[in-house]
Amino acid sequence: MALTLRSSTSFINFKDSSSLKTPDDYSGMVCFAQIRPTCRLRARNSMQEAPISRERPSQLEGRKNEQGEKLHGLPAPHSQNGSRVPVFVMLPLDTVSVGGNLNKPRAMNASLMALKSAGVEGVMVDAWWGLVEKDGPLKYNWEGYAELVNMVQNHGLKLQVVMSFHQCGGNVGDSCSIPLPPWVLEEISKNPDLVYTDRSGRRNPEYISLGCDSLPLLRGRTPIQVYSDYMMSFRDRFKDHLGEVIMEIQVGMGPCGELRYPSYPETNGTWRFPGIGEFQCYDKYMKSSLEASAEAIGKKDWGNGGPHDAGHYNQFPEDTGFFRRDGTWNSEYGHFFLEWYSTKLLEHGDRILAAAEGIFQGTGAKLSGKVAGIHWHYKTRSHAAELTAGYYNTRHRDGYLPIANMMGKHGVVFNFTCMEMKDEQQPEYANCSPQGLVRQIKMATRTAGIELAGENALERHDAGAYAQVLATSRSDAGNGLSAFTYLRMNKHLFEPNNWQNLVEFVKSMSEGGRHTRLPESDTSRTELYVGFIKGKSEQKINEAALV
Repeated sequence: MALTLRSSTSFINFKDSSSLKTPDDYSGMVCFAQIRPTCRLRARNSMQEAPISRERPSQLEGRKNEQGEKLHGLPAPHSQNGSRVPVFVMLPLDTVSVGGNLNKPRAMNASLMALKSAGVEGVMVDAWWGLVEKDGPLKYNWEGYAELVNMVQNHGLKLQVVMSFHQCGGNVGDSCSIPLPPWVLEEISKNPDLVYTDRSGRRNPEYISLGCDSLPLLRGRTPIQVYSDYMMSFRDRFKDHLGEVIMEIQVGMGPCGELRYPSYPETNGTWRFPGIGEFQCYDKYMKSSLEASAEAIGKKDWGNGGPHDAGHYNQFPEDTGFFRRDGTWNSEYGHFFLEWYSTKLLEHGDRILAAAEGIFQGTGAKLSGKVAGIHWHYKTRSHAAELTAGYYNTRHRDGYLPIANMMGKHGVVFNFTCMEMKDEQQPEYANCSPQGLVRQIKMATRTAGIELAGENALERHDAGAYAQVLATSRSDAGNGLSAFTYLRMNKHLFEPNNWQNLVEFVKSMSEGGRHTRLPESDTSRTELYVGFIKGKSEQKINEAALV
């Protein structure tokens, strides 16, 4: 299953909203002992990959449809991108504690030292809205992040900071719980329509509904104003580090920080892979917008809510009237609804990125935005799981070029996941194609003329996953990667074999994917060569404890 491990979705429980859980999942050892050279990283390496699954003809569902291949296909490969691809590493979700301090500073210092020795460019951290502005509107506490910035600078590393306006907790990979600020949850308790709502009336508190972007419902401010004030406070607090240490600001635009609707929430088993998900357009603000759009084209009946035949979270496309092969998605009504639903998402991203562009312009820091890698049911005509998430991408329509063009308008880097995945590793019944999806994204970003950065969707340490990222990073077909952020730093990353694979991967990315293993000697004195590692292995003294 390919979910971004930063993702988090849960349903409202106001009794628990002030309780932030931070389990000690980060203790362990940074150990360089007994590290030996492993296999070479090749573009086609399949080490530790899942068995290849063979697709049945009935499940290919028109896979070789010529029109679809023409739409989502890529032109003939051009020359490789031989440029360096910097590698960043995501820090733990609870890097900053509930109290606003840097968590486990000694462990963090040792870890940053190790990452610097591996040649990584820097690290990424979530700046959680629920921690920084938790004491009340316009009351910001950046002290824990300031301590981290100084530590990163002292190690000669760079920092990517995510403006995380979403909740953490309740989804795969979430090791702690950080809800939205308490004062925001109070407003939601008084007005539940502030958050996304599905057809059954279930509320999702992970992110404020985009339906109220321009309404002053958060104690006199609109959500866009709240996000803008937050980003301005960050800019003012770290103005001396922007463009020097803080090289990138990733602007959160939805659940998991991604520009999408929370269409596949895992909490309480609501959604399970590879379900199609559900449309999230039933709060009163979204319903009002849909009604107005339907009336504007003289189709008032189309504004009574989302499709009645779109099924439920865990169904498959062919189980529904809307998403099946010749379903309602491809009717006049389907086109109207999907255009409205996806346009609302685009407009939301446009508003937030326009604000961020004005705030960070001239600081020297890049802006980036993240899009979810929803690859299940990609081989079907309707691309149901993408549609419920807000990406109007079907066999006959490119849903990612409009997003890339919107980001390009604001000079924003397009950040995408799934870079480590292969189609053959996915269960055939799910009709997945992460590789096809990545190819389409590379084409869209190249056409839009914007940079593409990548992440792995699931935590992987094997050489096969790294080799797939190396292959994806090149511009053989479509856009090459401008940067890659590895998910995530924890004690498993520092285990000997995993560490060796990371070191070789970083070295390969630094040489445009051409390098395949560490040299036996190194005259540049970087201490990243096999002889150094063997020597330290024999001495068994180079261990940095995480405490």
